[in-house]
Amino acid sequence: MSVMKATGAALFALILSIGVTTAPPAEAQVQTGLVNVAIGDITTGDILSNNTVAVGVAANIAANVCGVTAQVGVIAQQVAQTGGFRCENTTTSRFVQITG
Repeated sequence: MSVMKATGAALFALILSIGVTTAPPAEAQVQTGLVNVAIGDITTGDILSNNTVAVGVAANIAANVCGVTAQVGVIAQQVAQTGGFRCENTTTSRFVQITG
């Protein structure tokens, strides 16, 4: 009887170790929500800055440069649907262009 117990214990340990070592790998994290933001001069068209940032940061940049108040969700939706968002400030001759 002790041979059966030993065999059963060894089989249980083998099954347990296989179950532990064959756990599925964690899925790779996909980073989303980043957009490209270009800040430029309206009169020359020169790009002063070209960065990749989160949509919320892009909305704040648009608000500061162009004096617009736009919700992050609105900008994100427009970028997703049309591929971009642009605003201009004729007083400072600056523009902000956000692309997906």
